[in-house]
Amino acid sequence: MIITDVRCVEYVGHIDAPEPIFADRLRRPSDVYPEFRAAGAQEFPEVAPGRYEIRSTFLHIETDTGLVGSTAQLSGEQAFIIMRTLRPLLLGADPLATERIWDVLYRSSIHGRRGAGMVALSAVDCALWDLRGQHLAVPAHVLLGGPTRTDIPAYVSTLGDSLELKQVSARTADLVEQGYRGLKWFPRWGPEDGRAGLDAVVALVGTVRDAAGPDVDIMLDAWSGWDVPFTLDVAHATRDLRVAWIEEPLLADEVAGYRTLRSRLPVGVRIAGGEHEYGRWGYADLIATDTLDLYQPDPHWDGGISETTKIMALISAAGGQLIPHGQSLQCNAAVSFAASPALIPQMEYLHRLMPMYQHFLAAPVRPVNGRIAAPTRPGLGMAIDPATVVSERVVGTGA
Repeated sequence: MIITDVRCVEYVGHIDAPEPIFADRLRRPSDVYPEFRAAGAQEFPEVAPGRYEIRSTFLHIETDTGLVGSTAQLSGEQAFIIMRTLRPLLLGADPLATERIWDVLYRSSIHGRRGAGMVALSAVDCALWDLRGQHLAVPAHVLLGGPTRTDIPAYVSTLGDSLELKQVSARTADLVEQGYRGLKWFPRWGPEDGRAGLDAVVALVGTVRDAAGPDVDIMLDAWSGWDVPFTLDVAHATRDLRVAWIEEPLLADEVAGYRTLRSRLPVGVRIAGGEHEYGRWGYADLIATDTLDLYQPDPHWDGGISETTKIMALISAAGGQLIPHGQSLQCNAAVSFAASPALIPQMEYLHRLMPMYQHFLAAPVRPVNGRIAAPTRPGLGMAIDPATVVSERVVGTGA
């Protein structure tokens, strides 16, 4: 079997939603500047009342046997790199030789060891695992040694939900009713908001705790938008509300700041991060310096499923834990269901993003009663439902 073609295809579809897909947005590092902080949530074209246009770019790796390996949610940047730089190296290659392909692509992208180059390589690797599973007629996690269990608890991320406290309370109660035992919220406030920002974060956490009850975990994601003093202030001010972890409070390169936080945070508050780190070498540095309490590699970004398994081995050897960042439920399920529950205790589900990200799939992954069942479809289960596609076009060629 050889690779005969590599295509990046943008699919357009329509999704029904009772309100705009995003009611609010996460905090961004650029929010330190007022003109960026004023930007609202991402908007989607409304093609009819309660119906919105969405787009998703898929990578398809085709073979001479007719099998096609796929992955989704590519950026335009990824598609361009794949089509212009990686495609020539893939044509004619054995798609089952994933280690060789990974090494060739990595060595051929000397300036792509992090950032967009590694994210492009990640997409290729994930698509190859989809193809490999189809070739052997088993789910990807079986190829990796799974399943280690029949289902995994999921915590839910509320990215895009309103931060108005009445709506926060209602959403929290609804998600707990659905069976989730952990909820992650995305406060918009940061250091530039001063005491008022701190009070707003405390009010958010207090509202969630009141609605969720005492036994549900609460997490905060600052998406690299805080600093050390503000993070410490939040941790101390919410100590009695029992925040389980604070995620990515600092920019990924502020490693010394993360170590400062770990040495000064109240007992019981963990620091999570790593979704914007790349490759085993980047993670080896984080682990060697004992930077984080909880690691969050993303197979869509960190080098793919192949590289994530190596990162997992490093974390396991150091006695740590990880929960893969929730960009792709399919890729995360592959590595999670092949791992010990002691290493990966739960998965992440973004309840607004995932219906959109999985809209074009024939068999989307959905939690039931707060748990995700082990996938049964061959590969990653990336087959497209033609009925969801309004239009499509090839992208990334630069033409």
